[in-house]
Amino acid sequence: MPEAALCVAFSGGPDSTALLHALAQLPAARARGLRALHIDHGLHPDSAAWTGHCRHFCAALGLDCEVVRVQVETQRGEGTEAAARHARYAAFVAHLRTGEILALAHHRDDQAETVLLKLLRGAGPEGLGGMRERRPLGRGQLWRPLLQTVTRAQLRDYIALHDLACIDDPSNADTRLARNHLRHDILPRLAAHWPQAVDSILHSAKLSRAAADALRAEWFAAFTALHDVADGSLDADGWLALAPALREPLLAHWLHARSLTAPTTAQRAQIERQCGARAGQLPCIRWPGAELHVWKARLWAHSPRPAIAAGWQATWHGEPLALPDGGRLSLEPAARLPFALNVRMRSGGERIKPAGDRHTRELRALFQSGMIPPWQRDACPLLYEGEKLIAVADRWFDDRADTLFAQIGARPHWQPAE
Repeated sequence: MPEAALCVAFSGGPDSTALLHALAQLPAARARGLRALHIDHGLHPDSAAWTGHCRHFCAALGLDCEVVRVQVETQRGEGTEAAARHARYAAFVAHLRTGEILALAHHRDDQAETVLLKLLRGAGPEGLGGMRERRPLGRGQLWRPLLQTVTRAQLRDYIALHDLACIDDPSNADTRLARNHLRHDILPRLAAHWPQAVDSILHSAKLSRAAADALRAEWFAAFTALHDVADGSLDADGWLALAPALREPLLAHWLHARSLTAPTTAQRAQIERQCGARAGQLPCIRWPGAELHVWKARLWAHSPRPAIAAGWQATWHGEPLALPDGGRLSLEPAARLPFALNVRMRSGGERIKPAGDRHTRELRALFQSGMIPPWQRDACPLLYEGEKLIAVADRWFDDRADTLFAQIGARPHWQPAE
């Protein structure tokens, strides 16, 4: 057992119930401040009752139970299952204490399911290595003590032996979900023909993990050279020049560090093709939970932006204004305009004559010359006096806007969405 404070991720289901109960029988675990952390996703009508069950179970063991209610964001395009996992792990990171170890009840059968899912998604050595038994998490560490040695059946036997009450989440029986389909339909059939199927899968996972760890030193050195810490982008040509065994884990590491999902094999192949796009083209590859752009010979990635309603506009007197993509417009230093301006988004064909410029310019040309990233252009706030465009965010002002902002001693400040 690790020499650190212990916290169990406690859903109330059979696996985490068995783990928490077993640890609670160990004086050494209690001496390290054993406690439980329950995440309420709010997705099921009985979630409040499940929370009550977890609190009562912990109270009976004499353990603290911290309950965290999360908001599952399904707008990222990941699907409810993935979105719930994203919210859950974000809560783990936020509520794990400094130096604390979070114990999860993943076991051998969970690992076999994970490896098969990764295989079906075309993963390389890192993915086929399955879940790690130990890894950093937030201010502490994640620990899966049951991963290598304990089966689902053994945990069920433990629950029956001690007559422990558990939550029965009906979603675990829904075979429309990929993991449940593997669990209830595919793996039993494999085991009927190959009784050692789980052992073989886990052995392959162990070899894949060793291969992934051996490759990590090489691709991580390449990542350090290719990654621009200031803007978060990645050198497209340098990435493409890497061997495929290095290219895939480097890309996944870069995306995960930005809290983004990794692409499928087909999407990664599309990224590789688009790295050679001609000048002037602006490739964008999208998948659930992420958008990747190839621009200025570099890769840029971010979460999908919310759609901007056609015809969006707002009246602005200089107060901080939330923009529809999550960005923000304000005056710096804080001030108030003598009259209202109208803020709009691009609709196409807009033109402005910047102060000091002899020519009227199209916004498209200004954005290109001004190095405005393509993914920010449609959300760039345009300032109108009546029907006349007088300013483009904080980048270009006509003579009228230049005079106006000089008079009030403040200028617009545009903070694009992160």
